Amino acid sequence: MRILISGAGVGGPALAHWLARYGHRPTVVELAPALRAGGQAVDFRGPTHLTVLRRMGLLDELRERRTGGTPMTFTDVRGRTRLRLPAEFAGGEVEIRRGDLVRLLHRHSAPGTEYLFGDTVTALRQDADGVDVTFRHAPARRFDLVIGADGLHSRVRALAFGPERQYVRHLGYYAATWPFANRLGLPAGSAGTNTPGRLAAAGADPHDPGRAGALLLFAAPELALDRHDPAALKTLLRERFADLPHPVPHLLATLDEAEDGDLYVDSISRADVPAWSDGRIALLGDAACGATIGGMGTGTALVAAYVLATELARADGDHRAALTRYERTVRPYAQRCQRGGDRTGPFLAPRTAPGLWLRNTLLSRPALLNRMLAMGEEVATLDLPEGRPRPAAVAAEAGADGRSGAV
Repeated sequence: MRILISGAGVGGPALAHWLARYGHRPTVVELAPALRAGGQAVDFRGPTHLTVLRRMGLLDELRERRTGGTPMTFTDVRGRTRLRLPAEFAGGEVEIRRGDLVRLLHRHSAPGTEYLFGDTVTALRQDADGVDVTFRHAPARRFDLVIGADGLHSRVRALAFGPERQYVRHLGYYAATWPFANRLGLPAGSAGTNTPGRLAAAGADPHDPGRAGALLLFAAPELALDRHDPAALKTLLRERFADLPHPVPHLLATLDEAEDGDLYVDSISRADVPAWSDGRIALLGDAACGATIGGMGTGTALVAAYVLATELARADGDHRAALTRYERTVRPYAQRCQRGGDRTGPFLAPRTAPGLWLRNTLLSRPALLNRMLAMGEEVATLDLPEGRPRPAAVAAEAGADGRSGAV
């Protein structure tokens, strides 16, 4: 089948990889002019994540590039350490920089996939036999299926299922990340200053100590935020964190160095879509069941991509049966993982001083910390369907016909 995927983050290229191995013809359209190489580290944990990565042929490469995990330290405004968390708490069994993962997924999927960067879907019209797709720049085309793997603010979901406000709920916090030159000599890991409702953290890049990354998180009701106005976003962050002590003023100063594509600012929100497909249009990853931070969204997207492609292969052309089985298998799993995102803001930046004290006290107890780690692995476990894709090398050769490849 000719299948259009919107989004070249994690879920889109992962799905394209599997679709090509099953003999389909995937096209990935991405609004950004190139791969988005930034972002925080992402992690994988538990047998389900590792099984999918192994079946993709990615696990060994990810292990070669892993960060070693991200230990986390929380201090008060006087610089006193209040809580230390080990690397495996946030880093799982394999942690990797998001940009490295995106590049790997693109490289593995590109031989059998057509990539259209710097473009987006503007209209969808489906009938019983296919979907007519209008693009902002490319000529209109017809596909057998369209998959929205374009994140919490999904364009496909807005066009085919309805406006974002019907499905995305604000969870009371905002988060910002960006890279900067490590002039302070920050160590690897994450060291953060906590006040009620706020966290300002930073740490060196584990593979390049001359670079570092910042994470700011603050509690706030839903704001009229223009995510595409970098100047306004920088002003907002400076206003929210101007009173915090060293090294926060240095972090804020580095905002001037952040390129527009490197600065990420968004609400911590979750998406809940009652049905993940409508005819020949379906959703995957955060577009269907997303959580901004802490909901195991990266691992869930890879699992969902594998299940969707496998069910399409098993259904032998019956896309309705495949999409039904895909949602029935993945939805309960994704919703379990998603609940972690509900707790991310209150965990990283409790709104009150008593809340900060309680978090620091409880998580200083090894027994509770170990139980939380075990629960995370239990949540991320799913019985995967078995499929029979062609070997990756054969699929790549079949795709090298002049039609496909990175554009």
